[in-house]
Amino acid sequence: MNIQGIRAIYHFEMARTFRTLWESIAAPVLTTSLYFIVFGKAIGSRMGEIDSVSYGAFIIPGLVMLNLLNESISNAAFGIYMPRWAGTIYELLSAPVSWVEVVMGYVGAAATKSLILGILILGTARVFVPYEIVHPWWMVAFLLLTAITFSLFGFIIGLWADNFQKLQVVPMLIVTPLTFLGGAFYSIKMLPPLWQKITLFNPVVYLISGFRWSLYGVADVNVAISIGITFGFLTLCLIFVGWVFKTGYKIRT
Repeated sequence: MNIQGIRAIYHFEMARTFRTLWESIAAPVLTTSLYFIVFGKAIGSRMGEIDSVSYGAFIIPGLVMLNLLNESISNAAFGIYMPRWAGTIYELLSAPVSWVEVVMGYVGAAATKSLILGILILGTARVFVPYEIVHPWWMVAFLLLTAITFSLFGFIIGLWADNFQKLQVVPMLIVTPLTFLGGAFYSIKMLPPLWQKITLFNPVVYLISGFRWSLYGVADVNVAISIGITFGFLTLCLIFVGWVFKTGYKIRT
C-alpha cells in the first residue's frame, strides 16, 4: 500500500480546511449555538423531559448529526470535484496509487474534519446544556462510522456532479430535510402510529437514534439495526466507488 500517496492526499485536503477555517469550523459551531439558544433555552425551558432526558439535552444528537452529515458530504464532494473541474484528476489517475488509496486519502480527510466539528459541537452543547455520556466508546464509534460512511457518500456525489450547484443539491434538499424529519428535535414515539411506521423508512432516523442511545441510553429503534443499516450503506458506497474507478465513469471523460 502506498502510504506516502495516502498521506499526501490527506495532508493536502486537511490544509484546505485550515485555509477556510471560518467556513469549515466556526460557522457551523456558531449556527448550532443559535439552535441551543432558541430550542434548548427558550423552547426547552417550557417543555418537559423526553424519555427522562431534558429537551435541551435531547436535541444534541440531532444537531450533531445534522452538521456531521452535511459537512461529511460537502467536504468529500468538494474535495474530489475540484480535481475533476480543474483537470488535475488525470494526474491523480496516472499516479502510482490505487483507487482504494485515493478514497482513503480523500474520505479520511473529510471524515477527520467532520469528527473535529462533531466534537466541537458536543463541547459547545456543554456550555448551554448539562448532559452525561452513558456509553462514551459507543459514542466515538457512532461518530466515526457516520463520518466515514457519509464522507464516502459525499465522494460519490463529487464524482457524479457536473457543476458546483449539484454539489449542494443532496445536502440541502435531501439530507437536511431527512434529518429534521428523522427525530432530531423530537422522538418518533410522539408521532401517530401510521407516521411512526412511515418514519422508519427514513435512514437518518437510525443514525440519530443510535447516537442518542450512546449518549443517554435511550433510543427510538434497536441499536443493532442502526449499526447494521449504517454498515450496509457503507458497503454499498464502497462497491459503487470501486465500480466508478474500474469503469472510469465520470472521471475519464
